[in-house]
Amino acid sequence: MQTRKKYIFLTFLASWLLLFFFGGDQLRRFAFFSGRKAEAQRNWPRWTDRALLKSFADPEELQRDGDPSLLSPRERRAAWLSVYRSSRCRMETCFDFSRCERHGFKVFTYPQERGQPVSETYGKILSSIEHSRYHTLNPEEACLFILSIDTLDRDHLSGQYIRDVDEKIRSFPLWNGGRNHLIFNLYSGTWPSYTGELGFDIGQAILAKASFDTKNFRPGFDVSIPLFSKDHPQRGGDRGWLYQDSVPPKKKYLLVFKGKRYLTGIGSGTRNALHHIHNGKDIISLTTCKHGKDWEKHKDVRCDRDNIDYERFDYQELLHNSTFCIVPRGRRLGSFRFLEALQAACIPVLLSDGWELPFAEAIDWGKAAVVGSERLLLQIPSTVRCIHPERVLAFQQQTQFLWDAYFSSVDKIVHTTLEIIKDRLSPHRSRSRFLWNTLPGGLLVLPDFSTHLGDFPFYYLQHGYSPSKKFTAFIRAVSQAESLSQPILRLIQAVSGSQYCAQIVVLWSCEKPPPPSRKWPQSAVPLTIIQGRRKLSNRFFPFEAIQTDAVLSLDEDTSLSTSEVDFAFLVWRSFPERIVGFPTQSHFWDPEQGRWGYTSKWTNELSIILTTAAFYHRYYHSLFTEYLPAGLQELVDGLAACEDILMNVLVAAVTKLPPIKVTQRKQHKEAVAQQAECRDGAAGTLPPGQQSPSAPHSASAKLKGTAGSRRFSQRQDCLNQLADWFGYMPLVSSQLRLDPVLFKDQVSVLRKKYPSLEK
Repeated sequence: MQTRKKYIFLTFLASWLLLFFFGGDQLRRFAFFSGRKAEAQRNWPRWTDRALLKSFADPEELQRDGDPSLLSPRERRAAWLSVYRSSRCRMETCFDFSRCERHGFKVFTYPQERGQPVSETYGKILSSIEHSRYHTLNPEEACLFILSIDTLDRDHLSGQYIRDVDEKIRSFPLWNGGRNHLIFNLYSGTWPSYTGELGFDIGQAILAKASFDTKNFRPGFDVSIPLFSKDHPQRGGDRGWLYQDSVPPKKKYLLVFKGKRYLTGIGSGTRNALHHIHNGKDIISLTTCKHGKDWEKHKDVRCDRDNIDYERFDYQELLHNSTFCIVPRGRRLGSFRFLEALQAACIPVLLSDGWELPFAEAIDWGKAAVVGSERLLLQIPSTVRCIHPERVLAFQQQTQFLWDAYFSSVDKIVHTTLEIIKDRLSPHRSRSRFLWNTLPGGLLVLPDFSTHLGDFPFYYLQHGYSPSKKFTAFIRAVSQAESLSQPILRLIQAVSGSQYCAQIVVLWSCEKPPPPSRKWPQSAVPLTIIQGRRKLSNRFFPFEAIQTDAVLSLDEDTSLSTSEVDFAFLVWRSFPERIVGFPTQSHFWDPEQGRWGYTSKWTNELSIILTTAAFYHRYYHSLFTEYLPAGLQELVDGLAACEDILMNVLVAAVTKLPPIKVTQRKQHKEAVAQQAECRDGAAGTLPPGQQSPSAPHSASAKLKGTAGSRRFSQRQDCLNQLADWFGYMPLVSSQLRLDPVLFKDQVSVLRKKYPSLEK
């Protein structure tokens, strides 16, 4: 028994000794921290306590990372709850799907109130919606509502801050607690904390916000958008600095940053530490504290030296000549340099912990940006050096794709936001992440057409798909004669003789009914007559009768042989995403007139294939009808010779590629449209008293001697108005022409595959 007590005593004594030697130091540190609780509060961790951790930065520098004026966590939570009372909102709980079932995805913008100020940027957002295919003037048809109150800048120190928003929105009869509403915001909170506070309760509204914090973001409900400046273009936008599928030259710098350094307050910690990675060779990190009204009052020992180094480098030059660009947080999580780096093909290195990246629901940023941590800033140089050159090139090309597809204009930012919300309404018919992150991008892939990659003309080469081996001949007829004309009879016989023709569809576009079936020629393929509307845009309507991938668009007076059709179709199967055809035109920039010119002369350059004799994919019918806004279709219907130019512009905007001309037996002569044979209001004419919405006519338009000159003038006006609509000129010029092998060689006719082309 005595021995047992002895062992118990020794064990107890040994435990105390171990606790004293190994735990006593921790107890002393705990007492050390407890004794400092009465001091001014600073954000954890206190890296300035040298006894705990040696700092790589100056103590004065990191001391400013904590600010007594910052809100406490409890105050931050209260501010967040004042805005996000419906923090558990999801599409299933805070969105009324029934409003979208009858009329589809329509968006209603509240009418502008008299005297209500609207910023230039918010005016662009509203304009993007009102000129889009989503817009409706009837709130009863709307699936989504947009406020007319400018909610972009919610910094109450800003001159664009709108007061009493809560009272105003509650007075709207359509508000309904924010349900089915979309609110845009770029700036929230104010000095010094810059919280996500908006100053009003958004209720159950979807929030499209820049600098979104992941803690406040409601996944699957809110949308994170990029921060963009008031100078961001409405539509079109400047192209990226790296050409598609090109290899950029080796850049002078590996990693660069040039920007403001905050001396105090939120966001100062990361930017104050950026000078540690600067080596003056391939890594350039420049900051300046010379900004704000009282910068001299807070400047530190580094300010003067930093300001001198800052002026030695040009910001645009650094963007052009660097592979990676550091994108740290500013006062808020997002910054303008994020989009600037994307456009410059400078791979963004993000140092903004907790930032919900723009459109991350759809975009895979792991393929275009390096997401770093503010706490691991010193590891960034070694991290980017380890990235393989092939992956660097893939990153650069992806930045250019994302910039052009989703960020180069306000229109694209707004439309991407709306399409992400639209995809949530029908998950079974939504775009996959592959479609969002692959050319031509999610905005140009309509899930209502198909969700199968093999049904689109863009993915054949990537996935081994091939278009169908037959085509549909689509003939537009406008003749009013009671009996069919000889040209259309010969055309039907020539096309039906092709071994690749599956069917012939005739679009009858005149007021008189088509001739009876007995007067149509007999053909080896089915012949279908469709009664069309008297509008030129109706030519590219996605008719259900068209079942093949390839469409051969023809006018009734087109002259083609069977060999020409066969050869053109085989060429198209090699280039299914392009327009392949016979008659060509071209565009050019006229510096004297300051506008785009149009010519039908035979030149080496070509950029337009007239759809009077051209192959293209049937998907472009859906894109033409459902993607383009109603205003463009009205433009086509108002000008007698604009529909084929718009189709070429659309395909070029999608593919960034020129059309392809193939050999034809006879020189194609564009016939003047037969408006005189149709009644007033027929295709290509305007009703009496209605004026064309075209731009002011050039000198050539004043020559009314012939219908041809009027037609030419309308084409030129059409071209310039389309350039205005798109914000740039999408057409791409080319000198490529494809001929059959041995077409013009002096060899035996028996050795030639298409001998009739020489006749």
